[in-house]
Amino acid sequence: MTDRLTHLDQAGHAHMVDVSDKDISHRSATAQAIIEMLPSTLTKVVEGGLPKGDVIATARIAGIQACKKTADLIPLCHPLMLTKVSVDIEVISDTQLKVLCTCKLSGKTGVEMEALTGASVTALTLYDMCKAVDKGIIVKEIALLEKSGGKSGDWSKTNA
Repeated sequence: MTDRLTHLDQAGHAHMVDVSDKDISHRSATAQAIIEMLPSTLTKVVEGGLPKGDVIATARIAGIQACKKTADLIPLCHPLMLTKVSVDIEVISDTQLKVLCTCKLSGKTGVEMEALTGASVTALTLYDMCKAVDKGIIVKEIALLEKSGGKSGDWSKTNA
């Protein structure tokens, strides 16, 4: 791990990191987001009782699209040729859903930002689809859970 911010040059100016000399390696990252809502709202999500339709399917597609558009949303991110994106949404309590977004590729730079963007947009889409019946929904605990590959190697939040 480096002690310097790689998106700053020697003069402290923001720049896109030059990855042309890096080796291609298999890289993956998984991020999460937790969405908290009223139990009645979660029941409607699971049973399909919301006016906007299939909330889970729509949120999953939004998350996948977001991963593919990360470089358009976050300055200095490299456009990446993702080889795999998965978005899983699971009920973890009577008031919470957990989003897990995993991105993979073989390339010269990591996919942490893509996984974080996918988890975030999935959660925001869940909020959007449910806000008509529950304005108090909370999106929280957006976090990188693990990454693998590249010069810095593997990392896991549980081992950090």
